[in-house]
Amino acid sequence: MFSNLRSLIFKLDPELAHNLAIKSLKFNFVPNILDEDKNNPLFKTKLFNKNLDNPIGMAAGFDKNAEVYNSLFKLGFGFVEVGTITPLKQFGNPKPRVFRLVEDQALINRLGFNNLGATNVLDRIKSNSQIGLLGINIGPNKITDNRLNDYVECLKTFYDVADYITINISSPNTEDLRSFHDQTKLNELLEIIDKEKKILNSTIPIAVKISPDINDKEIHKICDVLLSNNIEVIIVSNTSDSTRENLNNIQGHQKGGLSGKPIEKKSTKLINKFYKILKGRIKIIGVGGVDSGESAYKKFLAGANYVQLYTGMVFRGPNIVHMIKKELSELLVKDGVNNYSEIIGKND
Repeated sequence: MFSNLRSLIFKLDPELAHNLAIKSLKFNFVPNILDEDKNNPLFKTKLFNKNLDNPIGMAAGFDKNAEVYNSLFKLGFGFVEVGTITPLKQFGNPKPRVFRLVEDQALINRLGFNNLGATNVLDRIKSNSQIGLLGINIGPNKITDNRLNDYVECLKTFYDVADYITINISSPNTEDLRSFHDQTKLNELLEIIDKEKKILNSTIPIAVKISPDINDKEIHKICDVLLSNNIEVIIVSNTSDSTRENLNNIQGHQKGGLSGKPIEKKSTKLINKFYKILKGRIKIIGVGGVDSGESAYKKFLAGANYVQLYTGMVFRGPNIVHMIKKELSELLVKDGVNNYSEIIGKND
């Protein structure tokens, strides 16, 4: 069905198409997927000590304002991450700010954390209890006197409604946000987050989402900081503001974060580098170009414990989790394993 609609959808402005997709899910215009493979032991796992039917998550960026997370669970996602959410409502960057690169199976966005603000999103979550594991991705407002405090305010807002919180330090569309990849700055941020957790008497798990555009020296320093601050999960990785060399679409020059197939190999290599250093001490969520069983399989082989996607659904449609599981199942059965976790890091 989606293959028939895709050509019509792709005639629309990408941001308009996205907003229509959110509305379609919100008002149940997209039928729930009958997942006959829901209880397949090949995919059973745990994240933050909570059982998941599968390790395939929706990445932050799709459901920015926590409108359709339960609809996404019904489409088969094992976990869902909403946001990025900032303390105060903000429009984001000027339009146009989303570009669809069909020939490259990619998107470029420079949205800039457009969202309704923490209080509005909190009210929405409180009125719509999640039916699966829900992560909330947080970041600072574009105009703020204190970015560190913005992260703390979001933590204080969401710590008792989220299953985990992701610290986003890696969007290329908020000026100088990636400066938090600096060892000293990242350590200061995570120490402040930990201090606030103790004040709140909270054990909310913290994930950190990093950029794909980092070098080996930065990787080692980031690992040191994450380990010293007892971070449980790293998300590898966000969109790329480089990696433009082999794009075919004329929009490839647009400023913003590139996602989808063109960053698949880059993110997979980065996952493997983190895996070799962390050696299982911190779990890895692999993101970047996941749109098939084979692409998920390669992420697991590189060392990812879980995967997330967003752009893949733009190109393959709402049935993508079912398709990935079907394709991945064939690969895992061929390997003779009982659970996908047995292949994690086997390319090391």
